[in-house]
Amino acid sequence: MKPLGDGCKADRVSDTHTVVLVEGRSDKSAVEALAERHGRNLAAEGISLVAMGGATNIGTYLGKFGPPGRDLRLAGLCDVGEEGDFQRSLERAGLGSDLGRADLEALGFFVCVADLEDELIRALGTITVEDVIDSEGELGSFRTLQRQPAWRESNTHAQLRRFMSAGSGRKIRYSSLLVAALDLDHVPRPLDLLMTHLSTTRSH
Repeated sequence: MKPLGDGCKADRVSDTHTVVLVEGRSDKSAVEALAERHGRNLAAEGISLVAMGGATNIGTYLGKFGPPGRDLRLAGLCDVGEEGDFQRSLERAGLGSDLGRADLEALGFFVCVADLEDELIRALGTITVEDVIDSEGELGSFRTLQRQPAWRESNTHAQLRRFMSAGSGRKIRYSSLLVAALDLDHVPRPLDLLMTHLSTTRSH
């Protein structure tokens, strides 16, 4: 099956029944990596991941794939700072009213605190994350960041988050590497709940 992909290519695919909306490509990479670790091929199951290019685009994608459009089953991830945008957009799409966190989860949308990188670093611990960075040959670059005046007084967790977001493509690359390093019994709650939710789609 062809993946749904992002944007207009989706209209050419007829066998997708579930669309997972995530904010960016790093989130998409993490979900793909976790599915692979569980031995799942989401595309073959009729589940397509769509990186929206930012949470503010949620309304457009709900209009395309939700009740106003193709009326597919929906799921997704968002950062806690974008939770309100997701709530309001889901309500406007006719998927509920006065939605709270529990309501979002019932719909298949799960909130990362503060974002997915933060969740992964907390799940792994800073020492393990540094080991992953070291395995990529970038520990020296991370140490350089730690010595910068703007970050010298920050804790290692905050420094790691900054490091992941700096550099071309680093956030996308490390999202899958951190998922690969996870103990599957300690997957961050939003990712774990999303995978469980997507397991229910196989019977639909």
